[in-house]
Amino acid sequence: MNLTAAIGEWQTLLGAANVLQADDAQKAYDKDASGIKRRIPAALRIQDAGSVPEAMRIAARNKIAVYPISTGHNWGYGTSLPVRDDCVIIDLSGMRKIVHFDAELGVVTVEPGVTQEMLAEFLDAGGHPFLVPVTGGGPQCSLLGNALERGYGITPYTDHFAAVTDIEAVLADGSLYRTALREAAGDDLARLFKWGLGTYSAGLFTQSGFGIVTRMTIALARRPECVKVCFFSLKEDALLEPTVAAIRDIISRLPGTIGGINLMNQHRVLAMSAPYPTDRIGPDGLIPESVIQELGRQYQVFPWTGFGTVYGTRRMVAAAQKEMKAALAGKVSRLVFISPAGAKALSKLAAFLPGAAGQRLGSTSNTLAKALELVNGRPNETALPLAYWRNPTPPQGDSLDPSRDGCGLIWYAPLVPMRPGSVRAYADMVKRIAVAHGIEPLITFTSISDKLFDSTVPIIFRREDEQALARATACYENLLQEGRLSGFFPYRVGVNTMSTLSSLQNDSLRFHKRLRHAVDPDNLLSPGRYQ
Repeated sequence: MNLTAAIGEWQTLLGAANVLQADDAQKAYDKDASGIKRRIPAALRIQDAGSVPEAMRIAARNKIAVYPISTGHNWGYGTSLPVRDDCVIIDLSGMRKIVHFDAELGVVTVEPGVTQEMLAEFLDAGGHPFLVPVTGGGPQCSLLGNALERGYGITPYTDHFAAVTDIEAVLADGSLYRTALREAAGDDLARLFKWGLGTYSAGLFTQSGFGIVTRMTIALARRPECVKVCFFSLKEDALLEPTVAAIRDIISRLPGTIGGINLMNQHRVLAMSAPYPTDRIGPDGLIPESVIQELGRQYQVFPWTGFGTVYGTRRMVAAAQKEMKAALAGKVSRLVFISPAGAKALSKLAAFLPGAAGQRLGSTSNTLAKALELVNGRPNETALPLAYWRNPTPPQGDSLDPSRDGCGLIWYAPLVPMRPGSVRAYADMVKRIAVAHGIEPLITFTSISDKLFDSTVPIIFRREDEQALARATACYENLLQEGRLSGFFPYRVGVNTMSTLSSLQNDSLRFHKRLRHAVDPDNLLSPGRYQ
């Protein structure tokens, strides 16, 4: 390895200002909400896709391991940090071109630095009737990066990689990868047909280190005539199982109309709507159950809260509402359907109500209005304050950045079968393990299909407290191991967990190693990533 020689060549290629060395690289990229630490010897900031192949050829000649990032806003999973020490970061956030847009069919090709907010502004400026595939990560997060992690959202195209049709990537030796259909038949058909021609290989670049993806084509959902959000509550915890069965039935009978349905426990909703009660903590460091119940009454939050999206024509949405009401009858309370315009009207009304009731309604309605903007394909920071629930330090910039601002966050995101018994067993497991480690049990279930939930559990802690960090890390490891034995396992993991995966694989690991050796024999590109 010859880092000095490589840095000299990278400076000639990119300019000295775009090559950060030693301390400067460490300071720029080592902030992580999960408390992970890595040695970072250098970082490259690349603004032009044409520079990526030569940057990789320089790395290959000098045997330097590298780790590409899109915007580095992978909060709760490692932020910008590589899996292993001593990898040079390749920061692609400066590559912000919207390379191509098909205004008739709604297909867009973007570079890694294009964020949800950038695409929203582009669509608004052109008056294009398509939805941004938003996530809870916020407006500053990369579209490409989320799709490569096989992330999910709440707009009609819930599975973000499923909406990806074409990619271009740079391999470890600096050569290019293009899909077979693009090379054989041209860009237009490749942008419109996901599966391409011959062996489907584009998927190899998701959750892997096989290449640096420099452009991606994404099919966008058309903005529907009508968007509504369904809200409901479960008065009793015992209603969870029948409600799960009803949700499964709704999704199976209304495919394409239901964007997704979320279930959140009382703890999770309170973390989004009530300040952390610092002065009312019990001797075990947790919020006592009596306080949870009191806050639930104060903020009108029941044991479980449901949140679903409905898209279509007005007549389709009206019909779907009737179907949902019938399926949920006798199980849920306070079942309401509201449009984005309705939420804005409620927010304005709250401003005229006096006293504490008006303040609570104002807070709730403002959050509601922002949430409905999100399901309407307009990115915002509605979900991000959750990461700040236990952080005593206010945000330091114009936008929220949990890693920069000292928040403590680790995501546990397992797949949970949509069986009432499985959902109950999982919820009980999370609560038991979280409480044992001094972590508030915050649980969300998000439907992926009529067969499966993706659950998200934010492990929130005081990052400056070393003991709190140790408890949070132990809690995650406990959830990972016991969840696996119980039939629950993450669909994505953070950089600190990737080394664990190899001990859980045999045949698949051998196959991936053979592929890896063929495209990257020196193991220079994202070493250890999902291996």
